[in-house]
Amino acid sequence: MGHVLCATGRARAAGTAALAAAYRIAPTDPDDADGSPLSLCGTLLVQAALAAARHGDDKAAAVRVDEATELAVVVGDGQDHHHTCFGPTAVALARVAVDVERGAADEAVARHVDAVGRDGWRWLPPGVRAAHLIDAARAYLQTDDPVNAARVLLDADRTASAEVRDRPAARDVLADTIRHPDAPATVLSLAVTLGVS
Repeated sequence: MGHVLCATGRARAAGTAALAAAYRIAPTDPDDADGSPLSLCGTLLVQAALAAARHGDDKAAAVRVDEATELAVVVGDGQDHHHTCFGPTAVALARVAVDVERGAADEAVARHVDAVGRDGWRWLPPGVRAAHLIDAARAYLQTDDPVNAARVLLDADRTASAEVRDRPAARDVLADTIRHPDAPATVLSLAVTLGVS
């Protein structure tokens, strides 16, 4: 529901829905809970953080990501309770996405470099990694670095091509990248293949 509300421009409602669901399933003592409810709760907190960032509420976004971080530490990386992939690395990727949404590109790039260097990065499904690389490309473009934006877009295409080829947001980032006067030729061939101009 949160994804649908965000996609229709109702980020505030999406955040409210995700937060209400997260708190409803949150265990009373996270230290005594198994990873399953913590993963669901943490994933919903991440969604609430992203919705808050899209709505322009940086403080709420930061609070939600911090709450998710606490749960992620208990769950750990390498788990996939309810197919959430929730853990410290997933929350690190969420921080990048929040930074991109709020226009803190330098922070987003630094967090991206840290996140992909974690052991948990390789445990994430290819689609999750590719989606993150698209966020990283947005961050690189915000810092006026089309070379690294192109590099991570090409990595995303190699990792899970459907994420780049089928997602409108990815195609938009690709279009923005190739319009940059310093865009490398390597990304132009991907754009031609996809019919992006």
